[in-house]
Amino acid sequence: MVVTDLEHVAEQVNMTPAMKKAVDFLKAARGKELADGRVDIDGDRVYALVQSYDTISTDQPKFEGHRKYIDVQCVMSGEEVIGWAMIENATATTPYSEEKDVWLGTVPADRMTPVRLSAAQAAVLYPSDAHAPRLAAKKPSFVKKIVVKVAVE
Repeated sequence: MVVTDLEHVAEQVNMTPAMKKAVDFLKAARGKELADGRVDIDGDRVYALVQSYDTISTDQPKFEGHRKYIDVQCVMSGEEVIGWAMIENATATTPYSEEKDVWLGTVPADRMTPVRLSAAQAAVLYPSDAHAPRLAAKKPSFVKKIVVKVAVE
């Protein structure tokens, strides 16, 4: 996992052609009102999921992980906490779905690291990262976020 301001992503991750498309899209999206849903950037190799939601407070975050895609999660407005752990510390409760490229599970509280993201900050999550997005930073609040899915090369 890499966490940084959107302006510094290129300094901290391997800027493959696909990752460059993802970062360029996020930078171009700042300040724009994008409708929720999928936005194709480069077919199934790079695409964005625009999301609007209220964060939640919970003692048992739902973790997820992916195998085929790297998530570049960028908060456009608001703030949230993403729970992070290495997948070795996660216990799957829903097996991996090849079709949806996701598994769901839990992580013991003492193995989770909370990562706070506010506007223009991004988390780059690799297949080795279990993550629980949408968690409230202080109290539940509204968040606009773009998750760019970048195919693992």
